Amino acid sequence: MPRSIWKGAISFGLVTIPVKLFSATEEKDVSFRQVHPEDGGRIKYKRVCEKCGKEIPFAEIAKGYELPDGRVVILDAEDMASLPLPTMKQVEVVQFVAEDDIDPTYFAKTYFLEAEGPGVKPYVLLRDALLKTNRCALVKVAIRSREALALVRPKGGILLMHTMLWPDELRDGGFVAPPSDITVSDGEIAMAQNFIDALAGDFDPGAYADSYREAVETLVESKLEGAELPAEEEEPQEAEVVDLVAALRASVEAAKKRRADAEQQTDSTAGKAV
Repeated sequence: MPRSIWKGAISFGLVTIPVKLFSATEEKDVSFRQVHPEDGGRIKYKRVCEKCGKEIPFAEIAKGYELPDGRVVILDAEDMASLPLPTMKQVEVVQFVAEDDIDPTYFAKTYFLEAEGPGVKPYVLLRDALLKTNRCALVKVAIRSREALALVRPKGGILLMHTMLWPDELRDGGFVAPPSDITVSDGEIAMAQNFIDALAGDFDPGAYADSYREAVETLVESKLEGAELPAEEEEPQEAEVVDLVAALRASVEAAKKRRADAEQQTDSTAGKAV
């Protein structure tokens, strides 16, 4: 069982729910080390003070807040622990909202909420009340020295908490918008809709895999065994497409064929299993 990263309580009106917080996700990206290619030795970094030149152990490093005039205010662990911030140990419910009201761009990280001791019954009360009203709880919480808005929502019998970015942390994407004079015809939109319909379906995350990670692992295995990877065939260079309708029509046919092939393969696998 993973270790909790935070302990506190959800304040639900006059009801208090003691909870633990667990990370709900783990990244499984390919991990590389920086090494010296001649002998494989790892490259290490030292934390050196720019004034005295001494190497400083991580445990002795403090936080420094630099003011506009260049002065630095040093804050140690005790200073940070004494912050006058009630959300350090208390999740404050500030509003109840519909999940669709929150733009997914705001979401940062997802956590599991576990009730502690006497908090089990009020935990279930909040969970079931949110389900009945089809609402989520918008809360404020401080985790790892950072206060954030978060959304608490029920899923699969538990409560999840999604921390959110602040509005001023979202960039304005207007600079990537296409010019307003670029338009498409009804026929082009209709063909695009046909392509969307051909690939429409229920989301099944298990149907997808990290091809990059698999390719790197294959490369590592081949290097260990001294074997060469098979050369991939070069994809033919496609000419620039001017007729969008024709391109989309071809895309629809290709999508239908891929789906039919996938369904046939699934049926074949199921038949063998039986």
